[in-house]
Amino acid sequence: MADFETSLERFLALLSVERTGSKDTEDAYRRDLERFLDYLRSKKIDSFEDVGRDTVSDYITRLRSGEFSSKPLSNASYARNLSALKSFWRYLNLHEGVSSNPVAVFKGAKTRRHLPEYLTFEQMETLLSSFDLSTPAGIRDRCIIETMYACGLRVSECAGLRKMDVRVKDGWLSVLGKESKERMVPFYPRCRQLLTLYIKEARPHFMENKPEHGILFVSQRGTPITSRAIQMIVEKAGEKAGLAMHIHPHMIRHSFATHLLDNGADLRIVQELLGHENLSTTQIYTHVTQDRLKKVVAEAHPHGKKA
Repeated sequence: MADFETSLERFLALLSVERTGSKDTEDAYRRDLERFLDYLRSKKIDSFEDVGRDTVSDYITRLRSGEFSSKPLSNASYARNLSALKSFWRYLNLHEGVSSNPVAVFKGAKTRRHLPEYLTFEQMETLLSSFDLSTPAGIRDRCIIETMYACGLRVSECAGLRKMDVRVKDGWLSVLGKESKERMVPFYPRCRQLLTLYIKEARPHFMENKPEHGILFVSQRGTPITSRAIQMIVEKAGEKAGLAMHIHPHMIRHSFATHLLDNGADLRIVQELLGHENLSTTQIYTHVTQDRLKKVVAEAHPHGKKA
């Protein structure tokens, strides 16, 4: 049974580093999977290889009926539980040597796609203004978040940036995205100023007497910064700025896309800047704008509140 727990903790650690969603989703995955492991214990199953489709089917049936909770699961909760199981089993297949995948045949109930969380322009400016630029750490942390917002970077893309990827004078970044696809992304003058300040003052401070590795953003020990470290920088910045929400790195990427579309950017240009292979992935941001417009009309139009 200890192997179950070890595998789960390894999976969650990987999810924490690579996640594109919020910490709330990560916590939900933990609860969902711990409940499934409890079910396996009750069935005297002590190996992932011994978990068959019938076992998973029985678990899902009981889960949806409300046997493991106070009420039957909604389509959204069921979809999340199944997503957690599928993600966990993909991890087991790729990293733990488990050969079977009894979860692959199950399909989730159709559910409305959640709109991405994002910051308003004012909230984004509040976040960016919360750093002390008189310290090397403050310069670095502000530069990291400014660069992510200016270029719509994923946290892993930001952590992987090399010095040679940044053309400060020209105002461009070369980003290595998913499936090793490279894209060029421009950045605005204020970001260029911060990058110049970081490269000339903050980075040399951290890299003093340290071997050069070429990664742009570094830890206080001079080692390449990790995605987890950036995640913590973003979370702490949100708390310091007094924003009444949990801030995670992907929220900054969502804000980049939403703000561009709000200000008239072409959807296909935003797709290219984000590195999305399919336009449909980018189109979710148009719904954010549409929903906000509907809310404004409903609240401000004389007939908006009338039946």
